[in-house]
Amino acid sequence: MAELYFTIAVKFVFLFAPFFVVSMFLALTRGETVAVKRSIVMRAILASAFIGVVLFFAGPVLFEVIGITLDSFRIGSGSLLFLTAVSLVNSGTRNHAKGLPDEERDDVSVVPLAMPVIVGPATIGTILVLGAELPTFRETFVGMLGMLSALLVLAGMLLLSGMLERALGKTGLNILSKVSGLILAAMAAEIVFTGVAGFLA
Repeated sequence: MAELYFTIAVKFVFLFAPFFVVSMFLALTRGETVAVKRSIVMRAILASAFIGVVLFFAGPVLFEVIGITLDSFRIGSGSLLFLTAVSLVNSGTRNHAKGLPDEERDDVSVVPLAMPVIVGPATIGTILVLGAELPTFRETFVGMLGMLSALLVLAGMLLLSGMLERALGKTGLNILSKVSGLILAAMAAEIVFTGVAGFLA
């Protein structure tokens, strides 16, 4: 169980694309006080955790209701995750985040920070697949803990975003986003190949 927890936690750390999220957080909260930024981080992480937990346990039910197989969903979500990875590698941003408005908002913690910046379409699909892949409730619960741990890591990075920006600069954050994109591409390929192999078996 410890190995399962560690494996899923690491996968989710890259899946959440933390350096991209940090860049977006810095842009969305420019000029805000430290207290306001801390409050935004807490609300965004709580909202993302709630969405993630619901999706993690909803996978099998959703597949049964819609009438699609897990392998079909693997291929679809893996393809979408691959497009996100390509977008990160090419421009350092997620493709679904390019159209985010620049105007000031009363509260950016849930929209757009929690969704779609942290939990975007590709992330939703991958969460559903990972949750449905685990055969027992105990393994699913351990997987959920791994996902929540990754969100805690992301929360820590957001709280330290000012220090990260000073240490790495915008160029450094962009480079790390691209590296995350390469790892996401490998994860996407694995999900797709597993779906194809299962579909042809």
